[in-house]
Amino acid sequence: MTARHPELEAEQAFIDRAYECLEASKRDALKIRGLTATGPGGTHQARVERNAFDESLAKRLERLELGDEALVFGRIDRLVEGPEGTEAFHIGRLAVADENRDPVVVDWRAPIAEPFYRATGRDPMGLARRRHFAVEGRRVLGIEDEMFGEGRLGIGDDEGLASDDPRTGIRGYSTLISVLERGRTGQLGDIVATIQSEQDEIIRSHQGGVLVVQGGPGTGKTVVALHRAAYLLYTHRFPLEDQGVLVIGPNRVFLRYIERVLPSLGEAGVDQVVLADLVDDVRIGGAEVPAVARVKGDKRMAKLIDKAISDRERPLRKDATVPHGIGFVTLTVEESVRIVKSARRRYHRHNQARRFVENEVWSAMAATYRGGTDPDVLRESLRGTEAMRAVFEQMWPVLTPAQLLHDLFGSRALLNLAGSSVFRNGEWDVLHRPRSASLAEVRWTPADVALLDEARFQLGPRPSRNGRVDESDEIRTYGHIVVDEVQDLTPMQLRMVTRRSLSGSMTVVGDIAQATGPLAPNDWNDVLAHLPSRREPRVAGLSVGYRIPAEIMVLADKVMNAATPELRSPRSVRTGGEAPRIVRADCGLADTVVEQVRGLTGGEGAGRVAVIAAEAQLAEVSAALGAAGIEHGNARTTGLENDVTLVPASVAKGLEIDHVVLVEPAAVVADDPQGLRLLYVCLTRSTRTLTVVHAAALPAAMG
Repeated sequence: MTARHPELEAEQAFIDRAYECLEASKRDALKIRGLTATGPGGTHQARVERNAFDESLAKRLERLELGDEALVFGRIDRLVEGPEGTEAFHIGRLAVADENRDPVVVDWRAPIAEPFYRATGRDPMGLARRRHFAVEGRRVLGIEDEMFGEGRLGIGDDEGLASDDPRTGIRGYSTLISVLERGRTGQLGDIVATIQSEQDEIIRSHQGGVLVVQGGPGTGKTVVALHRAAYLLYTHRFPLEDQGVLVIGPNRVFLRYIERVLPSLGEAGVDQVVLADLVDDVRIGGAEVPAVARVKGDKRMAKLIDKAISDRERPLRKDATVPHGIGFVTLTVEESVRIVKSARRRYHRHNQARRFVENEVWSAMAATYRGGTDPDVLRESLRGTEAMRAVFEQMWPVLTPAQLLHDLFGSRALLNLAGSSVFRNGEWDVLHRPRSASLAEVRWTPADVALLDEARFQLGPRPSRNGRVDESDEIRTYGHIVVDEVQDLTPMQLRMVTRRSLSGSMTVVGDIAQATGPLAPNDWNDVLAHLPSRREPRVAGLSVGYRIPAEIMVLADKVMNAATPELRSPRSVRTGGEAPRIVRADCGLADTVVEQVRGLTGGEGAGRVAVIAAEAQLAEVSAALGAAGIEHGNARTTGLENDVTLVPASVAKGLEIDHVVLVEPAAVVADDPQGLRLLYVCLTRSTRTLTVVHAAALPAAMG
């Protein structure tokens, strides 16, 4: 990239004009919106159409709002017949047209923009030149040209680079490196200007079926998945915008970290959640004992819940006789057996059968009255009485997921009844816990979330007083689902994700080497077994690491080879950085951490620091930083917004930061059943420097 490209002024003028056209589009959209804002008058149909049109305009205005992001970042010159020889297209975040509706900027997702990301020296895809802009806001700082064909220029030429840097195979190498070496902001940024060929192939892959993206640390798998969501929304706007796109992250720290990516690409209407957000009316918090989490994540729990529901569908133990009028009505044990059997046969979901059971009970009891009586009259007379409530509670209670599991986990008898036919050797016994006096007091764990969802699915919505089912209580489905760190989801959690898929279209990303969940998979088949199978799944790999300097990966690879020797690490494109520093804490662990942090902060452009530690050491390290006057945040509450952030090792996955101080690796390994994999995660968070502080002996894998 030259300091002063001969066409820099011309390109700056073009980009200035593009911004003028964008502002004109905003003004036009606002004028149209003003014309539709005519108040509440008119017919109902007119109001509905007006509101729909207004909502569409509002979404367009959202997409036109770029904030500080650059509108234009590249250009392609395509070979054409005629005297000009080429035609140019400027590539940007969204499409912009002039007053004549002629294109000024092409959306990066449009088919015509594909060569910007895919063209190589061997396959130029009809390009004569590809141009990259180094842009800050609206200002062009520099230009990098890649030439194709006979006019191709060599490495080091004043006018640009060859179409692929032979040292790396990376497109737009200088532009990419300049972006990677910028300081972190505490928020994940988009890569729309620097998408590489293997990433673009995944982003533009067809929508159908499950696409698995395997990528080691720093390969950009998360941001690739988010760009893929934006691409699919652009390509399949109808019906995908109405069906919805769901992004599921591993924790709230991660969601805060990625929350700006899709809005920066013009897609603000995507639901971004953790699994706990998908269940209602319960409090989620606290941790689960690993042994219990493993059982709760086991796919057999679906059968246990099904059995627990069936165990609540019971005939009477003895005849029920209730006073009515001048006589009595009776529900016999034999009739209750018939009703329960018939309800099970007719209905697959428990709560939906309640109305049928009630009708059958009233009819059976009305027939026993002397001379007979109308079932509806009997219903009005006895509904709500203690005796009849007891009958229905015994035979077919209306249950919420929380009620079902609260009763189940709080009773060894119910657990034995449901678990003995599903699990072996009393494995289910770890599910028992003391029963709270009130259901509202229960604090459910993250491992319970998938069980609550399974119960919700099997029970079905509760009927209202008129017996109708509220469809809004049904589980919502989505046209496309993105799941990050999918290797950490248990089979029960994967079932939870699958039932939200409308058509089986998913992008799931992760790294088997970083699997630290209670039921860590050995390969992707272990994950795919629980995801939709309507179409043959595809597995795509990312082989190049962009974020982590090669010097840090040398140490991380040692740990990965010990944890998962069958896997290969990504190839890093960044070299020449500092080797990791191993610091022994001879004068106190926390004090040594403070000393190292102080050395990384304060200077201009110093960057942000993450102090990663095991759960048990967080308080001590935080107190030492505070006593030393070093302001810091905790990732769980402040994300990565502070210059210094304390990051629990358990939530470090997926994050990136300029400098990492890793505290006591041995404690990190001891803190998790998949300890070496968790250590590998912690070692691969830095984009600049890594400092390891330890008092105990280092794990052998780091030697």
